[in-house]
Amino acid sequence: MIIAATGDVHSPQYYEHFLRALDRLQTKPELFLITGDLTNRGDLNEYGKVYNAFFGKINCPIVSAFGNNEFQELRPGMKSKYPDIKFLDDEATVLNIGGVEVGIIGTTGSLDTPTPWQRANVPNIEQVYQNRLLLVDKFLQRMRMPMRIVLMHYAPTYKTLENENPRFYGSLGCHAFENVINQRKPSMVLHGHSHHGTRVAWVDTVPVFNVSLPVNRDIVIIDTEKDLKPGIAKFV
Repeated sequence: MIIAATGDVHSPQYYEHFLRALDRLQTKPELFLITGDLTNRGDLNEYGKVYNAFFGKINCPIVSAFGNNEFQELRPGMKSKYPDIKFLDDEATVLNIGGVEVGIIGTTGSLDTPTPWQRANVPNIEQVYQNRLLLVDKFLQRMRMPMRIVLMHYAPTYKTLENENPRFYGSLGCHAFENVINQRKPSMVLHGHSHHGTRVAWVDTVPVFNVSLPVNRDIVIIDTEKDLKPGIAKFV
């Protein structure tokens, strides 16, 4: 299976980079995954530009998690306004891709160190983040299909945060998700949010891909026949 993925377009910031990346896409993906933050600060006009860029170029299911820039109060409206994207907000879905059942869990994810704004504006933010850990664990425990994907915005491991300032690891991801990955062994985990991290790391036998556009400068292509084998150092 060929999967395309990206995140952190932060339109208009990287919008032109995103368009060029779509134009360079030579492979026809069977599934397109988005890790959130396609726009800055919930700008729905910019989101519409990115959404429209897919038409005529991407002809497969598109599934997206929400990033921290897709504000909570905007998410229900986004789900109805952009029906060709399957948004997952602490939810799971099962798709049939070429005769293969693919389970996808989508979540914004968690932070070890909530931002000052989150502490001031989101009640019980630490509990919200803990609940997401438990939710992903529960979904993975219930899913029985061989292809199980976790799609999130924040990093689920510090391993893909190398090249970032270690002082800020806690505000970029949640190290505790490694325990869930180790125990439940999803097929892969995709995230964004880290603009200076590494492209891929392994948590035991599970590949974790940072598909952030600023890191990759391109749409990430994952070939599930080749890129999910332990020990692979890079991917196209």
